Amino acid sequence: MLSLDTLTLFLSIDESYLIDEFVLGLLASPQLALFIEKYPSVKRSLTKRIPAIRQGLENALRETRVPRALAEEFYHFQEIQLLSPAAFRQALPITVDKLTRLPSPFASEAQTMYQSATWHGAVPGEGFQVLFLQRWRISLTLQATTLHHKTIEKERELLQEELQQHMAMSGALSPILSENDQAAGRLWDMTTGNRHQQDYRLLIDYGEFLQQQPELLLLAEQLGRSREANFVAAPASPSREVIQRIKEPAIQPEEVSGIHQSDDLWRLLPAEMATLGLNELEFEFYRRLLEKRLLSYRLHGEAWRERMVRLPARSERFQEQPRGPFIVCVDTSGSMGGFNENCAKAFCLALMRIALADNRRCFVTLFSTGQVSYELTAIDGIEQAIRFLGQRFRGGTDLAGCIDHLAEKLGSPDWRDADAVVISDFIAQRLPGTIASKIKQRQQQSGQRFHAVTLSLMGKPAIMQIFDHIWQFDTGLKNRLMRRLHRR
Repeated sequence: MLSLDTLTLFLSIDESYLIDEFVLGLLASPQLALFIEKYPSVKRSLTKRIPAIRQGLENALRETRVPRALAEEFYHFQEIQLLSPAAFRQALPITVDKLTRLPSPFASEAQTMYQSATWHGAVPGEGFQVLFLQRWRISLTLQATTLHHKTIEKERELLQEELQQHMAMSGALSPILSENDQAAGRLWDMTTGNRHQQDYRLLIDYGEFLQQQPELLLLAEQLGRSREANFVAAPASPSREVIQRIKEPAIQPEEVSGIHQSDDLWRLLPAEMATLGLNELEFEFYRRLLEKRLLSYRLHGEAWRERMVRLPARSERFQEQPRGPFIVCVDTSGSMGGFNENCAKAFCLALMRIALADNRRCFVTLFSTGQVSYELTAIDGIEQAIRFLGQRFRGGTDLAGCIDHLAEKLGSPDWRDADAVVISDFIAQRLPGTIASKIKQRQQQSGQRFHAVTLSLMGKPAIMQIFDHIWQFDTGLKNRLMRRLHRR
């Protein structure tokens, strides 16, 4: 079947002005102009997309098929224009009759020209043949141009529908994810090419939840903007002193390491508790309790506490390092469900907002017994963010496997400057010594920083010792009520 591109080629129709007119009309729509005025960076994104829009329109015109009647008329025109004057005069009645039967828009004009040329038995000359073919060619060109306009109008409707959905999505997500004009431009690019309405209501819901937790948002901003290094320190006057908080190890029971004799009623063996229920052994139980000879579990562990010291004051001048990407590991175990789950997802959304504003990447890995990864700032980041927010937190905690995978990823060239963030309640088994050594090696050799965001006061301190910074956001009921009262 004849394509519109072939017809355009044979009739020497210039498509470029039609395409230019289409692009200018599309960009000059009032809604888009207002949106660009609000977000100037969107104009740059649209300008970059114009070649793709032109190419798409050219492909649509190239693939459009010519209607059967127009194709037959064009083929007949090609045959007639190659005839000699004598053959043309002989084929003229058949041509006029065929144009009438097709039917062709040129049929009535061809009938009038034929009747005028053969009035009172006159014979059409060579001039009539040239004029007839010129008028016929103009009619074919007009039909082809009309088909062009229909195809372009169809593409315009599709693109306008896409842009309206695009503007609606970007406008709804901008208050949540766009901190500056650069972020608005990246957000526009991330929602490009989606002709179908996406279920971005999840993003809006978690954005609203984040606004209800300003302390969580502040924590994300502090973590995202905490990178400083290459400082120059000069000793200050010895007489000046400042108070600084330091951390020191302290003993705190944490893990079972055996059995010993004590009077700790909370950690008694079940066999010892059973003697308390027997009248014959009850006095024996109390005697051994007074002598601290009851068998109980032995616990040991480490924690961190702070004390005040006085250090000589010094002046420091910091030079800010270029901010690298985020690699966020989110614990999706069963203990992280409910409010913890909402906080973890909202915190990742806050880091995504910071990454868009600072032109950084944000890579999220969910870990439980397995691992699933999403890059929230990729070109399809909105779709990936929706899938991430739709995940449910249940299962066990394979923190060791996550940390090991994280260390390997940080060794790749694309992620050497990354900030690693682990979000968990840190209720898990102690990390193997090999993994802890690998993290310390990265901290010393590459200067990479590891952040822990703990959502519980019950996390094991021994696990969190490998991190450079520990950011705490307790999600317990007491602290949630205290934060709500403080906001009032």
